[in-house]
Amino acid sequence: MRFLFYTHSLVSDWNHGNAHFLRGVMRALLAAGHEAEALEPLGGWSRSHLLAGEGPSALARFSLDFPDLVSRTYDADFDHEAALDEADVVVVHEWTDPALVARLGRHRRRGGDFLLVFHDTHHRAVSAEPEIAGLVLDNYDLVLAFGEALTDRYRRAGWGRQVATWHEAADIRLFRPMPEVTRDGDLVWIGNWGDGERSDEIFDYLIAPARRLGLAATVHGVRYPAPALEALHAAGIRYEGWVANADVPAAFARHRVTVHIPRRPYVEALPGIPTIRMFEALACGIPLISAPWDDAEGLFRPGEDFLFARSGAEMTDRLRDVLTDAALAAELAARGLATIRARHTCDHRAAELLAMIEAQGRLPAPRADAEIRKVAS
Repeated sequence: MRFLFYTHSLVSDWNHGNAHFLRGVMRALLAAGHEAEALEPLGGWSRSHLLAGEGPSALARFSLDFPDLVSRTYDADFDHEAALDEADVVVVHEWTDPALVARLGRHRRRGGDFLLVFHDTHHRAVSAEPEIAGLVLDNYDLVLAFGEALTDRYRRAGWGRQVATWHEAADIRLFRPMPEVTRDGDLVWIGNWGDGERSDEIFDYLIAPARRLGLAATVHGVRYPAPALEALHAAGIRYEGWVANADVPAAFARHRVTVHIPRRPYVEALPGIPTIRMFEALACGIPLISAPWDDAEGLFRPGEDFLFARSGAEMTDRLRDVLTDAALAAELAARGLATIRARHTCDHRAAELLAMIEAQGRLPAPRADAEIRKVAS
């Protein structure tokens, strides 16, 4: 099958976590013998910020790190209808311009011979409800939401004809343990500031515990305001800015523990949805301690795959436990890795997507002109 993914960006992962998951799913589909490419807007904010902040070499990294993946840019003159007619399955991310979301749906309604899927991986359904409510999804065959709470929100609001849950996951072709890397740090956190959605939590569950314990700690991420940078410096935490997602496994490998700090809208309004970094960290075999969130869907085994800390003081205690008990650290790392490999890889999600396509009764026959591209798994 030919898959076409409309994404905010595949090339840039600057403050854009969906790029992580989409790259992994596309690689899984390619490995399974399908074709997949992405379309992204030429002037998307993630791509523009990456170019402005890191320069052209950062954009060039994409082709070097993911030589099997293809992303084309589109502008106002792009012929979307022609692109749609070449696809069997079209997946449209929720950051796509609303006018384009509607345009793609109209082409499907007029007889487009492809399955049209809408994909939501954000909290705007609760934090910016009018924006999602205003999307024209009537002509979409399927809506995929990345957690049951979000799926329920779509169903109750009547957004889309059919809604299913499709969780994020780790691309284990990229995210894996790297024992060959020298470990020279204690704590690493890889996450963006979050526009006030977890500012207090970053202070309580990262900065204050690292300061109390005197840890050799590193933070990667973007959009940190001056007061946050000053607080990191005062706590002795090294701030290293944006990191290409392909370099994240090595960053985890250089440290002994990481933390998970979810954004407040997920904790309060959309329980059961962790950040994608949690999947990726566990896939790298690093012990993880999480700030509070409700694993309402039983994705993990809290206390076995990772530890919860219910307060900043408890985070300090849990970090001390992991950093002073090698057996505990090794057990957490092994169990978290095992759960990812058993349930939460992009190969699992690609298989789920294919099953949902088949359930729609639209699994097309192979095209005679299809050039099958495969990648090593």
